[in-house]
Amino acid sequence: MFAPGRGSYNHAKGSGNLHRSDSDLQASMPRPSPDFLSDEAGRLRVIEDYDPDALEDDPELNAIVKFAARLCNVPVAQVTLVEEERQRFLAREGIEERETPRSVSFCAHTMLQPDMLEVVDATQDPRFADNPLVQGDPFVRYYAGQPLVSVEGAPLGSICVVDLAPRENGLSEMQREGLQVLAQAVMRRLQSRREGLAATREIERSEARFRALADSMPDIAFSANHEGQFDYFNQRWHEYTGLTGIFDQEASQQVLHPDEYDGIMEHWAKCLASGKPYENENRLRRSDGTWRWVLVRALPVTINSSGRLRWFGTITDVDEAHKLSESRDMLAKELSHRIKNIFAVVTGLVSLQSRKAPEHKGFADQLIGTLHALGRAHDFVRPASGSTRESLLGLLDVLFAPYRTGTDDARIRVNGADASISPRAATPLALVFHELATNSAKYGALSVDEGHVDLAVTDKGTDILLRWTERGGPEPEESGETGFGSRMVEMAVTGQLQGSWERHFEKEGLVVELVLQKKAIAPSEESAELEPIQG
Repeated sequence: MFAPGRGSYNHAKGSGNLHRSDSDLQASMPRPSPDFLSDEAGRLRVIEDYDPDALEDDPELNAIVKFAARLCNVPVAQVTLVEEERQRFLAREGIEERETPRSVSFCAHTMLQPDMLEVVDATQDPRFADNPLVQGDPFVRYYAGQPLVSVEGAPLGSICVVDLAPRENGLSEMQREGLQVLAQAVMRRLQSRREGLAATREIERSEARFRALADSMPDIAFSANHEGQFDYFNQRWHEYTGLTGIFDQEASQQVLHPDEYDGIMEHWAKCLASGKPYENENRLRRSDGTWRWVLVRALPVTINSSGRLRWFGTITDVDEAHKLSESRDMLAKELSHRIKNIFAVVTGLVSLQSRKAPEHKGFADQLIGTLHALGRAHDFVRPASGSTRESLLGLLDVLFAPYRTGTDDARIRVNGADASISPRAATPLALVFHELATNSAKYGALSVDEGHVDLAVTDKGTDILLRWTERGGPEPEESGETGFGSRMVEMAVTGQLQGSWERHFEKEGLVVELVLQKKAIAPSEESAELEPIQG
């Protein structure tokens, strides 16, 4: 508190008592570092780290000085910080002043000591005897102060007690130890404040870096809480939509297309309930009033031990790509329509020519059947809507539709695992199974009413096994010759589908096993397997 400025720090004999505690408690307390004793600017920077303005009249520090005054039975106690020109009282008991000049500060001397400073009679101490606070109001006589030192050794000030009468015997050992304990409590409070400020500054710096990164993105970035309420958009959102403020229902209705609004809200609600990622393409109203297609993606992230989710996502303008895709779909539909017309024209020409040459009618009928099978395969992978279906069992169902005699009476029964197929694989698959079905209708199980065919599809890991088993027809005979149909199957299976096939002429009927590689028939390198179905 009150002290003699910056004169000699050597304690003169007979001027008072300077007691030093050799206890473990005193030994454990930080000592002023020589580096800070010669670096006043560095010491002041450390004080700034505690934000002293916010610590004035801190309730915890006030409680400490009140207890210090009672413990030592004195009228005055303070927690002080010694700044460049003044001594600031962060907490005080028994005085109204909030500061004094550093030139008269006792604590400016105390903070430089390694241990507690105790002056039993200031009028007899040559360092303090002429101090205005000793010669005049409040007429200080007794002072005891415990240095406050930062963890890196910067002297900050002290916790001190003051009496207006000399105290020849000074503090008791319990009071001295108590003042040391209170000094540690003060430093814990100061350090907690310092660490909190450092953490806040780091959070602010981190948030500033995040905002700078997010605002520099070409996409819109956003976040939402576990209830789906949007609480952050980057600058790109405000530039794109022209919206400011919170994103509520009214704002959403302004920027989301009315034809898609209900569907978007329903999809978002389902993702919130299930915790599954959100992805959707929809139209978003730009600030200039135009509607543009955007791709919205959001991922749920668990942010704490409670398991609650936060959602982080992006909105990407895909309007040009969407329009290009629409143009391509229109072109694909037109090409599909023209290909179907070509099938119809070729089929009509074959039929017309067969009437002129009845001796070729059998061949013509077989060719027309093949063209019909190819047409059905084309319709499956490229239907009139312009979309693409990629199911092996779906294709087989379309190909074998002519062999159904009733609603639940299929002559060819298909069951087993499904697999994805590419449009490129559909044509050779159609040729293979049309040939097997046609051959069976002529010579095998499908040539009689009681006959039927079972086609089992088995997932073999990297391969698909298709086992064609005929039952109920005439006993097959192996001629030993390889006809056109067999050569076509061989070419389609081993060439285009990169697989293998075998025929077994069993007494009950023909058995054909085809092994196809998934990667050869799938639309991508990884096959997208579907759920097994029964047929």
